[in-house]
Amino acid sequence: MNTTDAHESVVRYDVRDHVAIVTLNRPDALNAVNSALSIAAGAALERAADDKDVRVVVLTGAGRAFCAGADLKEIASGRRIDDPDHREWDFAGIVRHWIPKPIIAAVNGFALGGGTEIVLAADLAVIDEEASVGLPEVRRGLIAAAGGLLRIHRQVPQKIAAEIALTGRPVSAPRAYELGLVNAVAPAGTALDVALVLAAVIAANAPVAVEESKRVMHETSKSQRGWDDDSWAVNRAAIRKVFASEDAKEGPRAFAEKRAPKWSGT
Repeated sequence: MNTTDAHESVVRYDVRDHVAIVTLNRPDALNAVNSALSIAAGAALERAADDKDVRVVVLTGAGRAFCAGADLKEIASGRRIDDPDHREWDFAGIVRHWIPKPIIAAVNGFALGGGTEIVLAADLAVIDEEASVGLPEVRRGLIAAAGGLLRIHRQVPQKIAAEIALTGRPVSAPRAYELGLVNAVAPAGTALDVALVLAAVIAANAPVAVEESKRVMHETSKSQRGWDDDSWAVNRAAIRKVFASEDAKEGPRAFAEKRAPKWSGT
């Protein structure tokens, strides 16, 4: 079965052979997340969850980027970037949005910051050999608030997680594979194709068994993978403190003005 949403918007939705392909579609902004994208991506995941023909979801980006993270120009202007009607889905409509079907991130390009947080929330990931991941938020006076700090140290060794979170330096595709952050490194330009092959293997299996396998793994590791409410409460407290700081205003402002930030430490 092949279906395509008639509306080209900030998120595209297609179904091919029991696989829903959700494409973040703001290529001119490197698929940076604004409110419209959060709303559309959350709706696309919900659509996939409700479609009995869909067995696996592949999430990717249009153009040369997977997702550049939060739209800092929106933040600098004081505009929200989440879905106001489904705040529990959080950033990009994805990072706290549980669906029973496996999600594969096809990291086709630039994926630092929020792009990496989407990868961390996915069940599996394939990355283009020329792409990289990382959590550079501290370089903008911010923190990886969309689950990055909750999940990175649960998916890689503690000291490596600290290096990623505290230095803000990118992690290459081969290193991400070595650390277990991704399942495969794809030749340049083929991340989606490789992810679809993986999706086809999963989609060929019994849907109920796959969904229950995901549920059992998720429920039994919830407190270890950044999905439990207590962890997110700690995260919210840090968000309130950091985003109320002068540094949090200066970082996005410096980005928008294309200059180096001048930190005050307040």
